[in-house]
Amino acid sequence: MSLSDVKGSGMANTCPVLATGTSDVKGALKPGTYKFDKFCIEPTSFQVKEDVGKGVKEFIDTKLMTRLTYTLDAMSGTLKVGSGGAIEFKEEDGIDYAPTTVQLPGGARVPFLFTVKELDAKGDISSFGGEFAVPSYRGSTFLDPKGRGAATGYDTAVAIPAGGAGDEDALTKENMKSIKPLTGKAQLSIAKYDSVTGEVAGVFQSVQPSDTDLGAKVPKDIKIQGLWYAQLQQ
Repeated sequence: MSLSDVKGSGMANTCPVLATGTSDVKGALKPGTYKFDKFCIEPTSFQVKEDVGKGVKEFIDTKLMTRLTYTLDAMSGTLKVGSGGAIEFKEEDGIDYAPTTVQLPGGARVPFLFTVKELDAKGDISSFGGEFAVPSYRGSTFLDPKGRGAATGYDTAVAIPAGGAGDEDALTKENMKSIKPLTGKAQLSIAKYDSVTGEVAGVFQSVQPSDTDLGAKVPKDIKIQGLWYAQLQQ
């Protein structure tokens, strides 16, 4: 397959599909420590938690606004499989974040940094999960339209009168930029494993916060579901 075949097709945004192997993963996957290589996560749906009326919040479907660049790929980590089927997994490296934007039915757009950075998951073959870090959508040197940033720029908005007017409670979050990482949770399950090639695949679900505009906005909960693939090496 040539570059011209892949270019513009969207294939580069997909994870490999495991056609061989067995669904009896517990019987085929031997206990031990494995290198979790070529870890790929491909989302198939994005939902945002919104107020649907009378104080009730539900995850609603969204429209993806980002081009086909949101799949996480070339990640790696360590997988430990216990004798009873217990699993411990830690994500360590790779392309583990992707800026993504979705649009709500009303037209509002919600940007977020899709990630599973430093995922620390525990459980068994049927389901293992844990928390991961969600870095700031924007970096510390990003400047807002008024020239304010976390590590550089103005302390308060330009042209605000002196005497503390720029530091009123209502404007504190706008002035005091924050790039503090937030936390998300992910759950993975193994659907198929090929003991000959070491390939493994399954499905995942994660819930993570959206962009906070450097601490100025309350993040929304984003639910992401999809497929994943990896190769195990001992």
